[in-house]
Amino acid sequence: MQTNQVPRVAIIGGGAAGFFAAITCAQANPHARVALYEATAHPLAKVRISGGGRCNVTHACYEPRDLVRHYPRGARELLGAFHRWQPRDMMAWLTTRGVPLKTEADGRVFPVSDDSMDIVSCLRRAAAEAGVVLRIKTGVRSVERRPPSAETSPASAPLRLILSDGTQPECDRLLLATGGGRSENGGLKFARELGHTIEPPVPSLFTFHIDDSRLRDLAGLSVEPVALSILGGDAGMKKLTSEGPLLITHWGLSGPAVLKLSAWGARAFAACEYAFTLQINFVPAQHRDALQRELATLRSTQPRRSIARAHNPFGLPARLWERLVLSSGIPETQPCAELSKARIATLAETLAAAEFRVRGKSTNKDEFVTCGGVRLSEVDFKTMQSRLCPGLYFAGEVLDIDGVTGGFNFQAAWTTAHLAGTAMAVA
Repeated sequence: MQTNQVPRVAIIGGGAAGFFAAITCAQANPHARVALYEATAHPLAKVRISGGGRCNVTHACYEPRDLVRHYPRGARELLGAFHRWQPRDMMAWLTTRGVPLKTEADGRVFPVSDDSMDIVSCLRRAAAEAGVVLRIKTGVRSVERRPPSAETSPASAPLRLILSDGTQPECDRLLLATGGGRSENGGLKFARELGHTIEPPVPSLFTFHIDDSRLRDLAGLSVEPVALSILGGDAGMKKLTSEGPLLITHWGLSGPAVLKLSAWGARAFAACEYAFTLQINFVPAQHRDALQRELATLRSTQPRRSIARAHNPFGLPARLWERLVLSSGIPETQPCAELSKARIATLAETLAAAEFRVRGKSTNKDEFVTCGGVRLSEVDFKTMQSRLCPGLYFAGEVLDIDGVTGGFNFQAAWTTAHLAGTAMAVA
């Protein structure tokens, strides 16, 4: 492409990736003319609502080989990228700009204030100070490469944006940072029109719809940890497992264990239309024999109590314990002293391998993430530039990259945006 001393850079998408790429580019080359286009009136809206308004900016995992294990798609490509910009770098960037951070016990990183507006304000302030031109309520209708002139080759001809206000600015470098989506529109549409292959987008983080009497009226109860696995389906589905906290909701099951499983199985679950059998081990720390021995102790430690009302030795919520006991065929009034070996074995099976039929999903609104996007083999992950269309770059969820819940998706956005912004700044 044509080089000049004042690169004209256009960025479509005013989210985390778009803002961070714009800031990085403008800071790396103060002469660059960087324009950021956001179709709505509310840039950084997802940053504002993420983490319940707290903004889980990243995860305190500093070894790239460990970090990429949290990405169902994009792990191989991100390995080298994380060597160049990783959570430690992002945390330092924010703290040096007046946003103190804290790391919680599970590794998630938040602003000390627990207020996402601190992140939003920091990014907007940094963009303004760097000279980024922010155009809100300005959609991009189409992108095309201008016919080459006598001085330019087809590959180096500028890109032209057709904006919603009818203007047609040109740029030397264009970044698509439009995020994920349920359909191939916006940035994905532009990428396809410029020659890229799009992996079909499907939801990646979602909760499970389960209508089961064992869970009814238990919304709000949590169990930590549990082990989840999938029964039936193809060979790929049978390998899907997850561990972590489980949350019972009004419509079924959620929590980190479910969200992680939904990410790893995003395509398989979409293929079966979100109808499958989920197996839950409510006491994964106990081997089956040890579990039966623990249950047998109830006969001597709480002989007169009914089994359903007994203090269970596993720390399960009392109401959930009662439901699991009753679902094992044990009468509500049966005292622990009368707990037979057969009943113990049945209850142990229920605790360690309870089966629930999933019949749908709900998107986790605060953490909406999609699997799918621009095919990764068509992008140079050293610069985030297209291998097919010179001058075109990508960052964030417009790529076929997604991570599990816990700040990993934001980190992929920060990293790819930093690499793209740095590359686009080169005159």
